[in-house]
Amino acid sequence: MYDVPLWLWIGFAVTVVVALTIDLLAHRDDHVIGFKEAARWSIGWVGLAVVFGVVVWTFVEPAMITDAAGALVPATTESAGVQYFTAWLLEKSLSVDNLFVFALIFAYFKVPAKYQHRVLFFGVIGALVFRGIFLALGVQIVERFSPVLFLFAAVLLYSAWKLIKGDDDDYDPSTSFALKAMRKVIPMKDEYHGTKFFIKEAGKRYGTPLLAVVVAIEAADLIFAVDSVPAVLAVSSDAFIVYTSNAFAILGLRALYFLLSGLLEKFHYLGKGLAVILAFIGLKLILQASHENISTSVPEIPSLASLAVIVVLLAGSIILSLARPLPVEEQTTPDPTVEAADIPAATATGDTVADDPEGGSVAYGSDGRNDSSLEKDLR
Repeated sequence: MYDVPLWLWIGFAVTVVVALTIDLLAHRDDHVIGFKEAARWSIGWVGLAVVFGVVVWTFVEPAMITDAAGALVPATTESAGVQYFTAWLLEKSLSVDNLFVFALIFAYFKVPAKYQHRVLFFGVIGALVFRGIFLALGVQIVERFSPVLFLFAAVLLYSAWKLIKGDDDDYDPSTSFALKAMRKVIPMKDEYHGTKFFIKEAGKRYGTPLLAVVVAIEAADLIFAVDSVPAVLAVSSDAFIVYTSNAFAILGLRALYFLLSGLLEKFHYLGKGLAVILAFIGLKLILQASHENISTSVPEIPSLASLAVIVVLLAGSIILSLARPLPVEEQTTPDPTVEAADIPAATATGDTVADDPEGGSVAYGSDGRNDSSLEKDLR
């Protein structure tokens, strides 16, 4: 759909690699990410995405195709920049809902706050790889069989309905198929060992809880892709646009998580706003599929209008959340920054709370073993 110069593909790849390297080096000493640090990184990631979007707007032109009369015409009348920013903002908004699941996973596994960035870093690497695969497949399927857009629309409308019902609030990491499969092939330890994913004891290799957390995050992202891929394909079917917009939204996800950590329930109407956005994108897909497969007289929703709708719905849900805060007694999402030491330990059986030299504190039973619910789930 667009003529993307080779240098821009190379520039994108180099930018991602350099940015991830800087991020990794900046956080090589594991520490708790505070609000100010998260805010600086969030501004940096957003700024990088916007600068790249301006480059796309400036240098990417529609591809030229031959019409029925044999004349060369643009493949689309829409600006590449508009499609990029619409897709990026859409993915950014959908990723906010993912943060609730991340908070549940971290609380479930009692991950020390200073290790959470490391987990999300590897989660982002996996997300970039898997999203690239899914988006490439999605683009090819749409190009070869455009009626599949009706199926994608149905997926988005179903996801919107689930968000309205609040089904996502019941996410339980212990039911993850990926975790169950991993436990069958990799023997697991119950205690954290710093940022190590594997340890050796008596010549045998064991996985640590941190490995289980990364697997849970990756499995959750695969579920998120069910919404994300059809949604972004409703905006554009160009491989460069859909992948770069997704990549820059994913890159900023870690900083956004720590920026909003502990504040997620303040935006309690955001889920409903995202549901409306998904329903709107589903409607856009239905109109697009009908235009391409039924009749060209069926109107389509342009990307610029979609961008405006997404902005209004996001802003509206945030403003409404702040204007009508959730009562304290209804707040149930755990604070992911709470260390294990802050979680009450049972003392009726003689259990004590001891400092973990690798980070945080954990509860130990009288036999000296970790007494958290994690023990039974890692076996």
